[in-house]
Amino acid sequence: MKEEIISIIKANTQKGKEYFNDLRNKEEEAHNNVILEVNEILEQVKKKGDTSLIKYTNRFDSCNVTKENMLVTQSETEDAYRLVEDEFIEALKTASENIMFFHQKQKRNSWITTREDGIMLGQQIRPLERVGIYVPGGRAAYPSSVLMNTIPAKVAGVEEIIMVTPPMKDGTINPNILVAADIAGVDKIYKVGGAQAVGALAFGTESINKVDKIVGPGNVFVAMAKKSVYGYVDIDMIAGPSEILIIADEGAKASYLAADLMSQAEHDLMASSILITTSKDLAKEVKKELEKQIEHLERKDIIRKSLKDHGVIMLVESIEQALDISNKIAPEHLEVCIRDPFMVLGDIKNAGSIFLGDFSPEPLGDYMAGPNHVLPTSGTARFFSPLSVDDFIKKSSFTHYSERALSKIGDKIVKLAQGEGLTAHANSIMVRNKA
Repeated sequence: MKEEIISIIKANTQKGKEYFNDLRNKEEEAHNNVILEVNEILEQVKKKGDTSLIKYTNRFDSCNVTKENMLVTQSETEDAYRLVEDEFIEALKTASENIMFFHQKQKRNSWITTREDGIMLGQQIRPLERVGIYVPGGRAAYPSSVLMNTIPAKVAGVEEIIMVTPPMKDGTINPNILVAADIAGVDKIYKVGGAQAVGALAFGTESINKVDKIVGPGNVFVAMAKKSVYGYVDIDMIAGPSEILIIADEGAKASYLAADLMSQAEHDLMASSILITTSKDLAKEVKKELEKQIEHLERKDIIRKSLKDHGVIMLVESIEQALDISNKIAPEHLEVCIRDPFMVLGDIKNAGSIFLGDFSPEPLGDYMAGPNHVLPTSGTARFFSPLSVDDFIKKSSFTHYSERALSKIGDKIVKLAQGEGLTAHANSIMVRNKA
């Protein structure tokens, strides 16, 4: 008997509770198994710079990177353009324009305000000076992620963007990646990857300048390396397996829902694909559509195992119950395929990116719509946001008080300082008020 592709369960049953309990524990063991190895790599890169960086890159990627050929040249980028289809280049340019348009709306301005007696208060916005972008290689080489990580930094005004990415066996970089980096405006590209590349960005080496922040996806080694160097530099987030949650009523189209569930399941074996619906008939139809459509997909083995191990179709009594469950899960991607999705937009509290209606599928957001596809996973949408221009700026406040303004408030400052036992703080005010 053929094993079912995905389970249909009721939300308020023991199976439903067990699914949610297991959902957030799936990657912890993998993290614990690699952290010691990652920290050793980072320590060696910190101590020995390029020597360790190149050693580990050649060991793990079976290539021949040297100090002389580590930096991608302009001629290599020009060669990449000749290897990439014109239609693909045009698609990248269109996506770049849409991403730029959306992120331009996020720009903040410095401000200043005045109050009585010569008080001036304000906030100054400055971009980070140097940012590092990690781009996976091999099967996970996604040019769209190059655009999504680079363009917000460019909009913010970052002075230098450095990209690291593991080379292929022949020592070259995927040409699609190089073209995307050129379109997005990356300044320097180095042929290194893994935890060692994260270490190079965090600590600096003879060839690679230390950055202020590291962004971009990667495998568990990269994720744990980013976690370990946080504090030396800032990072975007620790990304977990990809997730999609779809809320659907009886009017939703089963073929669309099945296709969207599989669009996330194909990422990796740990991806979560969840459909929550009020319709038992729709649940059965989606299950049939999954079996029908999967046979035409290249990554069907990954999709099937991902759906079986981490996917579910959940039956609920109402859309309100579906929204409550979704808010508790706080999914990376949330599709709302109901009759009037805008009616419930205000009830969605926790989600990385929200897709409203039958013709706004999640892949639209991955590639072309404009909002960022670097999103919080593993329930962190409760307190994290998508990557944005805000991630590439820093804010400084500034204060100016006139002599009259300080004299009017000085006694209260002294009282607070003395109450905390900080008499030198109090004295700083008192010497001015006595002058």
